[in-house]
Amino acid sequence: MPETSSTAVPADENAAPDESSSARLKIFNYSGIFFAILQSACSAFIALSGVRLLIGVGAFAFAAGALRFADRIHLDAIRIPMMFLALLGSIVNLLALRRLWTLRRRSASRWRQRPVPKEKQRAERIQFAISALTIVILVAETAAHHHLFHHF
Repeated sequence: MPETSSTAVPADENAAPDESSSARLKIFNYSGIFFAILQSACSAFIALSGVRLLIGVGAFAFAAGALRFADRIHLDAIRIPMMFLALLGSIVNLLALRRLWTLRRRSASRWRQRPVPKEKQRAERIQFAISALTIVILVAETAAHHHLFHHF
């Protein structure tokens, strides 16, 4: 019986090192998985840089071909109505924003107004900027077209 008690204690001592070595192996396994994922991410970035190069070359080739296509569709019959629609849309957009801002500022409507959320204010500012930029681009295109081709 004394041997059983002496062998039972070393068995418990042997169990503790097995658990610690098992924990160490788990750490090594997890670190191996982590580094495999990291290596896969690096490989993905390298592959994506090649894809980006391919997209860039494709875009350049398309742009070269698109210039020929743009020359074909740069007819006054297409250009002028499209410019008119863009101008009309921008003006309607700016008028709608002006009306909205005017109605909000009226003293008669202040008592029922809720604060305008920041997202809505930002969206209105972006809408205004895009409409104003459209008008600026239309003026620049008209001036450039007049300068290059000597007619509107």
